[in-house]
Amino acid sequence: MPLLKTPTPLQILQTLLPTLRLAAHYAREIQPKIQALPDKVDVNNHFAEALTDADLAVQNLVEVALLANFPQIRFFGEEWEKSGNTKFFRATTLGESGDYLVTLDPIDGTRFYLDGHDNYQIILSVLNHDDYEAAIALSPSQDKYYYAVRGIGAFVGNLSDEIKACQPLLIKQNPASSLFLGWGLSCLKPKLSEKYNIIDVTSDYSHTEQVSNVNGLLTHDLAGAVIAYGNFIDGAALAFIAQEIGYLVTDFKGQSLPPVSESNNNQRPGIIIAATDTIQQDIMSSLKSEAVAMK
Repeated sequence: MPLLKTPTPLQILQTLLPTLRLAAHYAREIQPKIQALPDKVDVNNHFAEALTDADLAVQNLVEVALLANFPQIRFFGEEWEKSGNTKFFRATTLGESGDYLVTLDPIDGTRFYLDGHDNYQIILSVLNHDDYEAAIALSPSQDKYYYAVRGIGAFVGNLSDEIKACQPLLIKQNPASSLFLGWGLSCLKPKLSEKYNIIDVTSDYSHTEQVSNVNGLLTHDLAGAVIAYGNFIDGAALAFIAQEIGYLVTDFKGQSLPPVSESNNNQRPGIIIAATDTIQQDIMSSLKSEAVAMK
């Protein structure tokens, strides 16, 4: 029988935390084994196959927990097309107000994970018709997890901590000077480099030297980020957590993000995340000068 018939977003996180914790330990354990696979036969095929296996294993684990505890919940996971559990969920799309959709990115930061870096995450979110209600991002190799509940705030704890033991996560008074540019936004780097240390994932990513990802906002390694679009399962979810921490989160025009129900392809449009008004204005000025298309 389901543990909770009409769960709150926080109850969903609390119920799934043990399963997510198990998935985190699994992802951390097999990471070096996936790295070793290309030595066997074909590099590209074995990398892709191994990562798909890891993604699907994590997703299946979460799906089992969801179906056992919340059989009527809506669910969309990155591997929905390959999962044998998809057919058992009532829906994979957004519902009306109060009819929550749970989303999952089993391994966020695919390239980081494959190259042995520690800043990959497992991200699960609870979406309402208009916006996120809650999200949790586990960093297996850093032994941390971060979660946020709409209007309540964001929190951080060790993987072994229960949700109630987590500590409030607040924005720093003197934020770092680094900004993150997502894929395809290299054109913003020259202007922003005049004032900030820019991490442009398109040109600065290294297989051997780790650079910050969007989740650097949660660890305070970044003062802001710009992403061309935010997938419900990852970028937009991290933006929601950042907003609950205290970051300014807007579209490329400086406006509040539109309701998730108005989004296309499970994506929010281009997102600016900034620790201060000044940073937000500097990013918008750079966007305007480069005439970046509003997505």
